[in-house]
Amino acid sequence: MSKLVLFVAGAVVIVVLAAGMFSRNRDQPDNLTLASPSGAQLAADGNTLLVDIRTPQEWAQTGVVEGALLVTYADADSFLAAVTPHLKEGQTLSLICRSGNRTSRASRQIAAKTDRQIVDVAGGMQRVVSEGYTPVPAAQAAR
Repeated sequence: MSKLVLFVAGAVVIVVLAAGMFSRNRDQPDNLTLASPSGAQLAADGNTLLVDIRTPQEWAQTGVVEGALLVTYADADSFLAAVTPHLKEGQTLSLICRSGNRTSRASRQIAAKTDRQIVDVAGGMQRVVSEGYTPVPAAQAAR
């Protein structure tokens, strides 16, 4: 009897986890990707416009990825108005923040308002720096 109970409990856990994964995937827009590129990859990728959505104080504290456009995120409409003139035809829009929390929210809001491919940089600047990337001062960021 105890083996049957364990088997049924295990099956229930698997079903619940699978249902959670499928519902999360349905909530994510088709034009949104979570990725973990290195700082060097972000700085060198001409096919993406990297936008650092943190505040000026944060940019000054830690520095930024070389070439990043610096636009503090307030809402999707004003953000897109500020960023769109900098986007080239076919370019992906990548967002980075301190830890990935703000870009998670912001990237979903932005993806709902554009057909352009959006990349949420997982782990933010904390991950990028912890992997060995040396940021540049904010004044040197703009492409």
